Amino acid sequence: MASPDLSVILPRVLIVSRRTVRKNKFVDFVGEYHLDLIVRYGAVPVIVPRVNGVHMLLDSFEPIHGVLLCEGEDIDPSLYEVETSSLSPEELEEIRRLHASDTAIDKEKDSIELRLAKLCLERNIPYLGICRGSQVLNVASGGSLYQDVEKEVSKKCSENQRVVHIDYGNYDGHRHAVRVVEKTPLHDWFKDSLEEEKMEIWVNSYHHQGVKRLAQRFVPMAFAPDGLIEGFYDPDAYNPEEGKFIMGLQFHPERMRQPDSDEFDYPGCPSAYQEFVKAVVAYQKKLNSNSACVPKPPNLNQEIENKRKTIIKSFSLARDMYISGRVMNPSKESKLIQAGADFLESNTALSLQQEKRLKQMGATVRNANSYLERLKLNEERERIARNVMGKMSVERLSDLMSFYLMMSQICTEVMERKLHGFVNK
Repeated sequence: MASPDLSVILPRVLIVSRRTVRKNKFVDFVGEYHLDLIVRYGAVPVIVPRVNGVHMLLDSFEPIHGVLLCEGEDIDPSLYEVETSSLSPEELEEIRRLHASDTAIDKEKDSIELRLAKLCLERNIPYLGICRGSQVLNVASGGSLYQDVEKEVSKKCSENQRVVHIDYGNYDGHRHAVRVVEKTPLHDWFKDSLEEEKMEIWVNSYHHQGVKRLAQRFVPMAFAPDGLIEGFYDPDAYNPEEGKFIMGLQFHPERMRQPDSDEFDYPGCPSAYQEFVKAVVAYQKKLNSNSACVPKPPNLNQEIENKRKTIIKSFSLARDMYISGRVMNPSKESKLIQAGADFLESNTALSLQQEKRLKQMGATVRNANSYLERLKLNEERERIARNVMGKMSVERLSDLMSFYLMMSQICTEVMERKLHGFVNK
């Protein structure tokens, strides 16, 4: 089967799964709304399982054309160096009790997602972070988080500014207002739905943490009435047509739909996914155009390939025999050794690189006859040495061994001094 042309393969968007327990077993999942929107706009979602050790295997998911991070538990506070918090131990315990499903830290998921986020920032790979994914992006860029928005932000606001950011009893139906910042992508997507005076839309959210200190590279796109940042982006890395897209949304545009319907609350709700995939497609095209400039290795026919393998085996065998000093088996190995010798005789003008490589593989000489003669000479020398030593007494053998050990030590010391430039010239 012929290899498909990379130019017609849809771009790949990595999405990290979330772990839950079903029937006493761990199960990985991703919300289908995310997957549906990625497919709808022309990319392929590739789910990265939240399995121990996967953070060390991310190279295996290449090529990466985009990353979408979404659901998950609280990020380990030690990863963003929590600033001095006013929360008491009792308050922290209450937070863990109220948000038990979110406060169970998942360090493996943290490792996977932070590595992916940093990879996107380093290589300008399109990135869209929803909810936790926006927090991961901010932490990866040097920002910090509130450990609990209600206790650290909302309670300090006046009554009319307080916001409920999470409602466990109304997962999809909960809404709160956000103020959209002008001249941002979010404003472009929702401008037809904004009242000029209020500049507000009502969003779905499901979080108890949020951005505290926004990383320097980002610009806010929306604020909740209590002042919490609900969306941000990198203006220097935003141009979907050119494959640039780095953005985080604290709210859930994918869930902002009419009851019992797939109709969105606003026409701009799917725009984040649409523009993200547009950037992913453009990024893939850039990668493909760059890889097209790399010359492809020549295709070898089967006969040449078989000869190549035989020669490699010959050199490998010769090297092993030379190092170990063992005698060649005439019936099995002489023909294989001869293949390497024939090759060397027919290639008397080797480049330095080729010669070096052949030496590494056991071809210590270029001439095949001297190559075989050297093997035989070593065998003869070894036979004579064994005969002579076999006639020596134990005392003489002991003295001989001590002498060569002393010579070896002296040789080692002199070589070390020479290598470090300490020998007097």
